[in-house]
Amino acid sequence: MGAAIGLAAAIGIAATASAETRVTYKSAKSTSSYYQMAVQIAEAMKAGTNGEVIVTVEESQGSVQNVMEAKARGGDYVFTTPPVLVKLAKAGKAMFEGKGDPKFDEIRALFPIPSLTMHFVMSDDSGVTDFAGMEGKTILLGKGSFGAKEGAKYLGLFGLEGKVDLAEIELSNAVPALKNGQIDGFVTAGSWPAPNVIEAAATTGVTVLSLTDDQIAKTKRTKLTIPAGTYAGQDSDITTTSLPVVAYTTTAMDDDTAYQLTKTYWEQKSKMGAAAAWWNGVDEGLMANIIGKIHPGAAKYYKEAGMALTESQM
Repeated sequence: MGAAIGLAAAIGIAATASAETRVTYKSAKSTSSYYQMAVQIAEAMKAGTNGEVIVTVEESQGSVQNVMEAKARGGDYVFTTPPVLVKLAKAGKAMFEGKGDPKFDEIRALFPIPSLTMHFVMSDDSGVTDFAGMEGKTILLGKGSFGAKEGAKYLGLFGLEGKVDLAEIELSNAVPALKNGQIDGFVTAGSWPAPNVIEAAATTGVTVLSLTDDQIAKTKRTKLTIPAGTYAGQDSDITTTSLPVVAYTTTAMDDDTAYQLTKTYWEQKSKMGAAAAWWNGVDEGLMANIIGKIHPGAAKYYKEAGMALTESQM
């Protein structure tokens, strides 16, 4: 009898262990907002599945590394990257030139996460309300980040290269520098609402510049609208650009796991949004930004939820 009870207990433990799904989620540097998002997703998956899905967050040095690792990782691998990098990897172009691999063709999307959103932030004291007004002003771009590179590109595209003074200050000091008049404005990219823009708007008073449709077309980036009221003193919508970011896996992931991850993500999104406002910018509209195919397990959820997919995503 004792042996039978022991065997039954062992079987029960084994069944419990097999029911638990473990996933590795590779995101970004631990100091970034995208790492914080990864932690929130891990917590949401555990809560939304009653512990059936356990997500381990793994730090990354960037999206290119995330894509490259898809060649060697297994069915428990989820990673984040802008969709354009997946497209480049499959074609063996740009930073993936000479590094192509058939495994890249097995990458499949799960769900969109907050986009990298461009903010051109000008102090009220500067009087600047459009890009032409930036001429002769002191602007902080930062160094090395996507926002810094993108900001410099836009200055060139809009005829401002060499016509603004670029401040040699770290982006982390943008708000104090704006408050004490060292700079007239700064450029930052991240999910919205951006914490440094929230602080600047609340303490200094700022105008976040909108781009015209012609300017957006020149950037070749995705148009994004930040709704009125997002930042203190913002009475109207802000039209800007963004770089979409998506959570991906590969065909090595089984359909059930992909379905469970996707379903739980969308069902928990409102709770995540109550804790961190950047999740409130994610909606069905971002699905159009997914380039390439969506994992069949995820596609099953989208069909159930009535979220339309394009032919190229199926």
